[in-house]
Order: sequence, then structure tokens, then C-alpha cells
Amino acid sequence: MSYKLLWMLPVMMLATACGSAQPKSREKSKKQMTTNENNKNLEVATFAAGCFWCVEAQYQQLDGVEKVESGYIGGHVENPSYKEVCTGTTGHAEACNIYYDPTKITYDELLAAFWVAHDPTQLNRQGNDVGTQYRSAVFYHNEEQRQKAEDYKRKLNEEKAYDNPVVTEISPYIKFYKAEDYHQDYYNQNGSQPYCVFVVKPKLDKFKKVFADKLKE
Repeated sequence: MSYKLLWMLPVMMLATACGSAQPKSREKSKKQMTTNENNKNLEVATFAAGCFWCVEAQYQQLDGVEKVESGYIGGHVENPSYKEVCTGTTGHAEACNIYYDPTKITYDELLAAFWVAHDPTQLNRQGNDVGTQYRSAVFYHNEEQRQKAEDYKRKLNEEKAYDNPVVTEISPYIKFYKAEDYHQDYYNQNGSQPYCVFVVKPKLDKFKKVFADKLKE
């Protein structure tokens, strides 16, 4: 099985950077560190793979994923705002907490989706989105997740699944700050926005083709 990316998007228009897109609503919520969902049967995976609007839209499609929450993790600034994170100086990455039912989808399957959902060989960027906030990263919640992520990354490099080495960061999950309300469920609420049309939708369409047998009905 090849894990090479199935797409490389051309520059289709100027407004193709995640940070330059304008949301419909700029109302912000008071951010707080997130906690586990009330449903104790759910487990959590946390991935950073470029703009969190793309990651959220992709993982929302998978059967067994109950909720996807966008936010910031991995930096040194407490309660960062989107504007601060976009400067690339907070150390935080745009990331998603993925709450899933392990009886329907496994962490291994979520990892497989992670490597396909973006280009893990790009250092501190994804396409036109440039900066440490767009880095590729797995934030593990326990030793099992860490080991699986490390093993998967090593195998991809050993098998030369990509033309260049995988540079994905693998770090412990410490503090995750939920992003402003207008970032949640972003693609579904802003599908006609230029970034969604020219960046998110093509990635989402490709993702759905690769994981056609894993999609929600």
C-alpha cells in the first residue's frame, strides 16, 4: 500500500491561506482548556495537519468520530487568540481533538487517515499555509498512542512511502485551548468562502475517495 499523497493543489487564487480567510462571524468565545467529553466510552486523538478547518472537515466524515474540536496546542502562550497564533510566535499549532468510539473506529485507522490527510514531509507548512502553527504533529494522550505514532512514522520512512522524509512531530498532549466559536464546524458553516472552495473542498473530496468504506452514511 502506498501512502503518498493523492493531491497537490495548485494556487487557484490569492486568498488561499488559512490565516487570511475571513469568517462569517467574528464573535469569540471565552477560551478554556478542554476536558474529555461526558461520554466516557469515547477516546480522544489529537492531530495537527495544517489548517484546522481542513482537518476538522476531513475527520467529521469518518464513521465512529463523534465530535471534532478545533484549537491550539504545543505552545508557550496561555489562552492564545487566533490572531496571536497566526503570528507564528506562540509556539502553538492549529490542531483538532477527535472524539471517537473505539468500537467503531480505531486509533490505528485515525492515524492512517492522518498521514493521508496532509503532507507530513513539509516542515512548518502545508502548501501556502506557512509557519510553525501549520506544522505536522501527533499529540499523544498515552504511551500506546505514542508508540503507535512512532512506529508508523518509522515504517513510512523505512519504506520510503514519500519522496522526502516524514518530519511529523510526536509530542505529549498537555494543554489544548479550544479555538474561538467561529472556527468550530467551520467548513459546514462557511462552505462558499474562497479558502473552503479552493483548498478545503478538494482535500475533502480526495479524502472521502480514499476512505469511502469508512464514511458515515
